[in-house]
Amino acid sequence: MPEKLGSRALKKEISKLLREKTFEEAMDVICRFPPKQVIGPLFSHFYGDDIVFWRAVSAMGVVVSAMADSGTVESARVVLRRMMWQLNDESGGIGWGCPEAMGEIMARNQRLAEEFHRILASYTMVEGNFLEHPVLQRGLLWGVGRLTHARAGLVSYVAPHLVPFLTSSDPIHRGLAAWALSPIADAHTKALIKALAGDNATVTIYIDDCLIERAVADFARNAMT
Repeated sequence: MPEKLGSRALKKEISKLLREKTFEEAMDVICRFPPKQVIGPLFSHFYGDDIVFWRAVSAMGVVVSAMADSGTVESARVVLRRMMWQLNDESGGIGWGCPEAMGEIMARNQRLAEEFHRILASYTMVEGNFLEHPVLQRGLLWGVGRLTHARAGLVSYVAPHLVPFLTSSDPIHRGLAAWALSPIADAHTKALIKALAGDNATVTIYIDDCLIERAVADFARNAMT
């Protein structure tokens, strides 16, 4: 167990780990702290779109999944409910990073996915808890995509609600929607994705601890095959 650190020192230490170490090296240290102690510092890195933000999202997934698997599943649920609250208009916040982290957590943990997948999906639904903020929708598409790639059979029903994003004026929406749909697209959906086969707008996406730049057309071609 690392030496006990105050909240400010712990936040600084986690920031340094996420920025300077590989993700595996950072998690080796972070996971030595009590899970509840690192949740707050990880939340504090939910801003921007650099590698530290994305590693904080991934780290949250590891920590909360471990909480659920170690007999403290209710504590894991509390973290997810906190994210749901931050995405609620009544919270007064915006919820940066929360859709991404929800998707990451559920991609890593079957039990939590079974309990909360419909909540995450509902943010894509006009008749549900639709998120109207265009930038927040980018995070939502990544979070849903992270889940579709990990547990396609659980969330295949979300496909029709991702289709409208294929015609968004935002190329990030188009690219992430095609990426998120690729594991769950049926023949009809693939026909709609095909319209993006000539879309050369570029999108940066976080996959396997790397920020990768791809054309929307690349995501479309992958989805069609």
